[in-house]
Amino acid sequence: MIDKHEARDSRSQARCAASTNLEIRNPKQARMTEIGNSKHPRLEPRAFPSFGLSCFGFVSDFGFRISSFAVVAILLLCLAPGCQTDQQRTDRARLARIDGVVAEEMQAGHLPGAVVLVGRGDRVLYHKAFGLEVAEPFRETMQKDTIFDMASLTKPLATATAVLILADRGRLDVNDLVAQYLPAFACNGKEQVRIRHLLTHTSGLPAYTDANDLRTRFGESCPDRVVETICNLKAQSPPGEKFRYSCLGYITLARIVKIVSGQDIREFSRDNIFRPLGMKDTGFTPPASRRGRIAATEIVNGQLLRGTVHDPLGRLMDGTSGNAGLFSTASDLSIYCRMLLHGGVWKGRRILSPAAGRMLTTEQSHGRAFGFDLSSAYAWIKGPNASRNAFCHTGYTGTSLVCDPDSGIYLILLTNSVHPYNKGAAKPVRQKLAEIVFPPPS
Repeated sequence: MIDKHEARDSRSQARCAASTNLEIRNPKQARMTEIGNSKHPRLEPRAFPSFGLSCFGFVSDFGFRISSFAVVAILLLCLAPGCQTDQQRTDRARLARIDGVVAEEMQAGHLPGAVVLVGRGDRVLYHKAFGLEVAEPFRETMQKDTIFDMASLTKPLATATAVLILADRGRLDVNDLVAQYLPAFACNGKEQVRIRHLLTHTSGLPAYTDANDLRTRFGESCPDRVVETICNLKAQSPPGEKFRYSCLGYITLARIVKIVSGQDIREFSRDNIFRPLGMKDTGFTPPASRRGRIAATEIVNGQLLRGTVHDPLGRLMDGTSGNAGLFSTASDLSIYCRMLLHGGVWKGRRILSPAAGRMLTTEQSHGRAFGFDLSSAYAWIKGPNASRNAFCHTGYTGTSLVCDPDSGIYLILLTNSVHPYNKGAAKPVRQKLAEIVFPPPS
């Protein structure tokens, strides 16, 4: 059990620092002024009083220097309500309702805390923290930079994005048979399953498998045994026929990433997604130095999960799994959203090709993209007013993301609703905030 003072010390240190043997097949080859002399005599500038602020070097032909005080005063005037556009005033009034909704949900006992971020394009419109990141066995206040267990948001953010980066580089194709990379997978009705079926949850795989049984038979750490078990499972429907949300498909995809690239999903996503994007607080298996910044999830057998993946199969995979295990912050997720809104590019660095970005975020099969959701039965989190092109995903721990490319608006809602005893409820707050953030057309 984590000591209260140890957790606080960890938070302080972190903030001060600001910081199976399955056959491997060969991957596919790549396819896819200088200022001139003035004729006018130079006038020596007179510095106006700066009131404790340093002076900017803006010099007029009248020979005076504009103080930084004046510049700040002008900027403040432009931020005043009279200078705001109608859109800005409307946004502020609408988003102010979020405070009351989150407070009501906490009061109802649905969640101990939350961080909410709303943006439009490159502009953050709203970013606030509420409640507690730890409620038991001690109390820690939620912060805007609190790190959350993303749970199934791992699937699009890390695993699907990694697969499509490899597709961009010609290392694999989404139409490839899974058996091309995992020969043991080709049995029990899964012989014709392709990578695209895993991405859209249409492979025929079951939703999950018994983690407790695997733990009993193989121990607390058995990633190869988990993959071996998946390969031996019987398909519940032919590939492409039926949508059945499956964590097992994304565990399989992460293993394919490792086979093709030589890096596990933790290493590959770090080097090819999160580090290039500058998502400094995003990754798998967060270090102990960040534990004091992490929102707790469930208390399991008397042990507080804080920095350990909540998902049972994710724990058997040593916290590095394709279905769950990623940790991140609202600010980092806003960077990821903006990268997608910019066509796969962030600050001049291309992460995904335009084609790969479209595959990740537009409908491919059964209402699903190759990663995100658009119109399946799980897409209710978009609310009734977001456009049909809005893409979304949730995480079991209480996390969710909705991004609407038509309006450029994104809603990032991070809660720890499973804390402390997995009796919370994130659905009401997700529904209510979606209706606020994505209002009906005027």
